[in-house]
Amino acid sequence: MKEIIEEIKKLREKIKYHDHLYYDLNDIEISDAEYDSLFRQLLELEKQNQALITGDSPTLKIGGKPGEGFLKVRHRLPMLSLENSFDDQDLRDYDKRIKKMIGNNVPVEYLVEPKIDGLAVELVYEKGRLTVASTRGDGSFGEDVTRNIKTIQTIPLTLEQRKSDVVLPELLEVRGEAYMELADFEKLNQERTKKGQNSFANPRNAAAGSLRQLDFRVTAKRRLNMFCYGAGEIIGQHFETQYELLVAFNSRWGLRVNRPHFKICQGIDEVIALCHDLEGKRNDFPYEIDGAVIKVNQLRLQYQLGQKSRVPRWAFAYKFKPDQGRTRILRIEVQVGRTGALTPVAHMEPVEIGGVLVKRASLHNEDEINKKDIRELDAVIVQRAGDVIPEVVRVVKSERCGKEKNFFLPTRCPACGSEIIKNANEVTLRCPNVNCPAQIKESLKHFASKGGMNIVGLGDKIITQLIQKKLISKEADIYSLDLDDLLKLDKVKNKAANNLYQAILNSKSVILARFIYALGIRHVGEHIAQLLAIHYKSIKKLQQSRVEELESIKGVGNEIANSVSTFFEDEDNLENIELLLAADVQIENPTVKESGTRDKVFVLTGTLDSLKRLEAKAMIEERGGRLSLSISSNTDYLVVGRFPGSKLDKARELGINILDEAQFISLLKTL
Repeated sequence: MKEIIEEIKKLREKIKYHDHLYYDLNDIEISDAEYDSLFRQLLELEKQNQALITGDSPTLKIGGKPGEGFLKVRHRLPMLSLENSFDDQDLRDYDKRIKKMIGNNVPVEYLVEPKIDGLAVELVYEKGRLTVASTRGDGSFGEDVTRNIKTIQTIPLTLEQRKSDVVLPELLEVRGEAYMELADFEKLNQERTKKGQNSFANPRNAAAGSLRQLDFRVTAKRRLNMFCYGAGEIIGQHFETQYELLVAFNSRWGLRVNRPHFKICQGIDEVIALCHDLEGKRNDFPYEIDGAVIKVNQLRLQYQLGQKSRVPRWAFAYKFKPDQGRTRILRIEVQVGRTGALTPVAHMEPVEIGGVLVKRASLHNEDEINKKDIRELDAVIVQRAGDVIPEVVRVVKSERCGKEKNFFLPTRCPACGSEIIKNANEVTLRCPNVNCPAQIKESLKHFASKGGMNIVGLGDKIITQLIQKKLISKEADIYSLDLDDLLKLDKVKNKAANNLYQAILNSKSVILARFIYALGIRHVGEHIAQLLAIHYKSIKKLQQSRVEELESIKGVGNEIANSVSTFFEDEDNLENIELLLAADVQIENPTVKESGTRDKVFVLTGTLDSLKRLEAKAMIEERGGRLSLSISSNTDYLVVGRFPGSKLDKARELGINILDEAQFISLLKTL
């Protein structure tokens, strides 16, 4: 028993420490997954030893205490936290408990919505006028942030009456999540870095820090938003369901809700499917979501189910696999890219993030290392979002013990020994030797990549062997390889060798845009390569281009124009192209149709039934358009498939043309 008491004490101390960082200081030292693990351990121990539960246990508390400098606001009804679930079985267990309490014969609907990683707030409207706004605080008392909330443009100061028969409630307590979009978060951190200030760890901390400013003018300069998701006390209105309440918020009174992302599910299987769908699309949202919130839709059942000490019984959260994790940097090494750029890479103790085992993370450049004060042997928070290369978010400095080592980039290239240079207006250090073996290897990988010649199977390990065996040293050498050469490679058997050889042969027929991209011209990505292909229509004409003409192409600036011109002034590059053409590489240039889509920007959201995303992209580009990943004022069309993301809301706000799949295909077929 003594060991259990000590374990509970340690867990409580750890959780209270991290609660203080998170709620009071807007800071973090561990990932959400690690915090959840600590919390679950404490819950389990207290469940098994209920006599040891004390009133000050973190498992009985909600959020953090109101901060100094703010007036306290008492919530008429407590603002509760949510229990978390982490897998399908957890969701099914919640469903069973709810049905057991209300009776298995009573039909239950669930409303599911994205769980936004922000700061919970309450807005109090009296006779339609915003009178008080507060943070959740400890659930009973929050901080009065009324002046700050009033600077958020998406929060109405008075409720609208959108229809003539709309009645304003005597009292309406609106609850929601204040948050910061990812683009605004990145911009804010860039501004803070320029001023020598510490950057925020994540958008949630940025939103909380911005909303809890004592000077409301600071809050006003930061772009915050809010989605409304529920209510406290309501006088003068009656609702039957959670869905009806949310629709009324928006359609009657102009409050912002997260449509179309909240949906009604008729059973737990639908809930699970929607949670998985949201998790798969989490990186499509312009803000961070870390899970889904599941609520019993019928309000009478919510009342019947009631609440426990800190959580309602009628609502719970499904947490996504974490996109952050904590680990330790074992060593830092420098990699040399195809353009000679030196990139420091952290080799770390393996950590699972988002279902993927992460062992390495990019540290970007020397300035980034200095700004974050990253050292070898440091404990760090690492982030991985979607297919983005993992990066070190911040150092856990409280765990430093004195054995950590400062890291300095070398003065000579680690691959060839050439003296490193630093160009004006660049933070990146570079190896100037174009014959550097590391640059050659990375150039070959780029040439064979999916966006380039798309030689399936010709990856890092195979290229390394081919170079070591002196079978290739430049791009054209790839096309002199025969089957016997490939069979000489380690662990390459007949089938793999045949597949790779066929992939090399298939790549000989390539469209101009891919060929341009494969050449590895600095600053020329897939989009710029497409613009150059549309304008010049042949590699010969592009080789003869001049800076002035290049700059006249919409989307090609001075830096890109100079890079392209310089590339084709280099005789080695021209010789390489000639060798590729001599190896029977056939460059095609699909005729780009002069149409109403020329120079138009398209964005896709959701799943298309008849087209893959790459096919849709090709159709757009063939007509001179461009596919973008994000919505902005420059977007011309949003193409909406099944299960659209938040881009649909933003497109509506910006007044962008919205096409369904049939309209999109019809538009392209008529051009």
